[in-house]
Amino acid sequence: MNIHEKYIKRCIELAQNGLGTTYPNPMVGSVIVHKNKIIGEGWHKKAGEAHAEVNAINSVKDERLLKESTIYVCLEPCSHFGKTPPCSDLIIAKGIKRVVMGTMDPFAKIAGRGIKKLLDAGCEVKVGILEAECLELNKRFFTFHQKQRPYIILKWAQTNDGFIAPESREKKRPVWITNKYSGQLVHKWRSEEAAILVGTSTVMADNPALNVRKWTGNDPVRITVDKDLKISEDSSILDGGQKTIILCKDKPENSVKDNLIFEEIDFSENIANEICRILYKNELQSVIIEGGSKTIQQFLEANLWDEARVFTGNSHFGNGVKAPEISAFPLSEKRISEDNLKIYRNA
Repeated sequence: MNIHEKYIKRCIELAQNGLGTTYPNPMVGSVIVHKNKIIGEGWHKKAGEAHAEVNAINSVKDERLLKESTIYVCLEPCSHFGKTPPCSDLIIAKGIKRVVMGTMDPFAKIAGRGIKKLLDAGCEVKVGILEAECLELNKRFFTFHQKQRPYIILKWAQTNDGFIAPESREKKRPVWITNKYSGQLVHKWRSEEAAILVGTSTVMADNPALNVRKWTGNDPVRITVDKDLKISEDSSILDGGQKTIILCKDKPENSVKDNLIFEEIDFSENIANEICRILYKNELQSVIIEGGSKTIQQFLEANLWDEARVFTGNSHFGNGVKAPEISAFPLSEKRISEDNLKIYRNA
């Protein structure tokens, strides 16, 4: 690992502190190096607050050193006025002459403009250090802006004999296939993504809250498909406790109420595509598709997914609702007590 890679790696480590809190902005980390010593660090913590470069510059105790320093950042510095001033302008104003970045920014308002501004000001600019790692860091942001859809994570739990739900149940509540440690991990994942989606059958059978109860973090936007608006009004998903989007055939007369938004989709079209259209319209950069089996299978068949996270619990149903079928090789596999977790990526 060369010296540039060492400091961009540190930028990535810093940026990861913002996972789940920077939406709709990307995760960005920055370090400032003077004579091979880090004299400043920062990361972007929340949309509307200071960017990584600003926090890194502000952390430097002796600003006189900036003119002899190199600033490292995992993503191209912004060049436009948004909720905060352009970082490229600040870098120029502070007299920093060397800028090393992981990758360009695909966002239309930036897309190379930050680099051009720095070059025009006489800065030495180096781009493409640990680029694959920087692209992976902001896979949600890049997918959203380049593909005009959210980054899609499919998630389900199945028994060791291949079922996702029992054939019948006595009460309207979840049937747990995995252990409490896997359950806590799922809540951590929820805090990291912009949205979570389940189908009508899952809401009616399990009455899920779809919030973050077993972890610390932001609740995702809840989404469900309810074609004919038959979900009971006393369902947890309609409690108004967090922003919720209901995808239906026809909006009710009062289509925005109690933190609920009703969006019409065309059920004669590909449902997975229609869901992606609405999520993109609502500026949701990522979504966990949690079920049920039919909903997940629709995304698999449409090849509209980026990751699949599949738990296999130490339980046996004998019969019931078959788990979705995925024709990919796992990227990774690990044990969580008696559960097995496989992670897949769509090539």
